[in-house]
Amino acid sequence: IDKRSELPLSPGFPRFRSLFDIKLHRGLPLSNFCFATQMAAPENPKMPVQSRPSKSSSSSRGGGGGSSSLPYIHSSADSSSHLSSALTPQQYLQRMLDLQQMDLQSAIDQMRTLLSLYPQRVYKMAYYRKQTKNHWARDDPAFCFLQLIMITAFSIAYGFAFRVASFSAIVGFVAKSILINWLGFGVVMASVGSLIANQHLMMNERSSSHVKQNVEWLYAFDVHCNAFVPLFVLLYGVQFFLLPLVLGTSLLSLGVSNTLFAIAFGWYFYITHLGYRALPFLSNTEVFLFPIVAILVIYVFNFVGYPFGVGWNASRIIAYIYFEN
Repeated sequence: IDKRSELPLSPGFPRFRSLFDIKLHRGLPLSNFCFATQMAAPENPKMPVQSRPSKSSSSSRGGGGGSSSLPYIHSSADSSSHLSSALTPQQYLQRMLDLQQMDLQSAIDQMRTLLSLYPQRVYKMAYYRKQTKNHWARDDPAFCFLQLIMITAFSIAYGFAFRVASFSAIVGFVAKSILINWLGFGVVMASVGSLIANQHLMMNERSSSHVKQNVEWLYAFDVHCNAFVPLFVLLYGVQFFLLPLVLGTSLLSLGVSNTLFAIAFGWYFYITHLGYRALPFLSNTEVFLFPIVAILVIYVFNFVGYPFGVGWNASRIIAYIYFEN
């Protein structure tokens, strides 16, 4: 212990209000002030004293000439660099089995935001997660859990609406809706999206102080889950109440059905674009908007081709695939 930093014990020594005044009176360096405060503070095992490394300790750690008695404590930035950049799918599934770790109210609020005029606000939470937890993807499975519940409920409702004969057939339709429409489609979109982003959209110009990042697969799947919300509302919710209309054979039925599908998938790819645009290390994310052009071409082609017998009603096609034996 530096003898100069010991507290005065002489009764004739002038009174000071703090250790900081003692340092100034003696002309001692302020770099040892934190150490003196730690030695003078009473020991309490329930409230340990935590100190921050001073500049002198940082310089000595880096090979500087001065020495300091302050111990070096790893900062959060140093420790976070050793953490995994993303959760594994196995860890994510394990958390889904624990209902106590789910914030359902937050997931509902995010779904409302995705259906508003400012869906990009949802991706601000991903930035905060990166700053605090060093990964972009959600670690709360409540969002996916709610989507599974809603898909199951509406799939059962569709089964009753189409008068599915057996309970096993309803269970089969629920399984197809989850495994194909949500999970299978999401795995394909997340894999393709992360592959395109990591191989073709990464910014090349980087400073030496920045750590190279990539698009996490779980974050890409998060983007799919976000984009699936408006698609689910339109194609599972709104379409359910319009079944007598959209399953007709008239031009009006074709127009309403195809309009629902065009808006749903256009909205899907727009929110997908917002998800990748929120990552600061990607550029030219407008490529995720290109499928909207194909959607518009198909949409117009169906209207133009209807008088010639080549117009396709999307709702009737889906109903035939899932409910016609």
